[in-house]
Amino acid sequence: MTYATLISAADLAAHASDDNLLIVDCRHDLTNPEAGLDAYRAGHIPNARFAHLDQILSGAKTGSDGKFKGRHPLPERQDFVDAMRVIGVNANTQVVAYDAQGGMYAARLWWLLRWVGHVQVAVLDGGLQAWQAQGGAVTTEMPVATRGDLQEQSSLVTAIDAEGVLDNITSKAMTVVDARAADRYRGENETMDAVGGHIPGAKNRFFKDNLAADGSFKSPETLRAEWNALIDNPQTAIMQCGSGVTACHNLLALEVAGLPGAKLYPGSWSEWSSDSTRPVASGPQP
Repeated sequence: MTYATLISAADLAAHASDDNLLIVDCRHDLTNPEAGLDAYRAGHIPNARFAHLDQILSGAKTGSDGKFKGRHPLPERQDFVDAMRVIGVNANTQVVAYDAQGGMYAARLWWLLRWVGHVQVAVLDGGLQAWQAQGGAVTTEMPVATRGDLQEQSSLVTAIDAEGVLDNITSKAMTVVDARAADRYRGENETMDAVGGHIPGAKNRFFKDNLAADGSFKSPETLRAEWNALIDNPQTAIMQCGSGVTACHNLLALEVAGLPGAKLYPGSWSEWSSDSTRPVASGPQP
């Protein structure tokens, strides 16, 4: 069976010993980049590999044109495929990504694997907390990876660059949705980027609003109703956030809701706000 969006802790426990299943720990802390690896070393789901947000799930911050591409730009496709091979991902591997932050980092790995055409990837619903709550063990034993044979395939997802987002301000052909907390969207309490505010015309959907009180994703029906109230058509929607990470959480929620097709703006606010010629809006959502 292929898991392509979420997998429950119970299902992961039932399949943990499957030969083609590989678990990836994506824990991270934006204010302490080594916290995720430290947490992994202190205890992780048995046989899990580790994928660092800055080193594997992101690329160079400056492009070949010398422009800042954001705090977590996309890696080069082949670099990412090679990194996945190193941790053991094969063409037929069922990848399960998890973190301890509601899926905000695991969803980035989920999107990236779909970006290189790998459909068998899911996020552990409820993360490490759900795993431990149902009696799952953790270990400090470091698994030995056998190099995988993952090959780049046609992308299952789409991205849009800053120029495309800028053009959309005039055309209004697509709906931009900002995944940051409401105060940062309004331009208040900005701590990550030099400029506060949001892309003109963008709507706000804090990624944590995709989660229930227990940290698991809301039901597909609830997510569908909430997202349908925000956007008219996912096929003409752009997801962004601070640096292209939590926007992937909104993209995952849309898939869970049965509303696929939205685009990711990878550079997001960190790239957008670095160019003073790009317009900036502030204040509450209209």
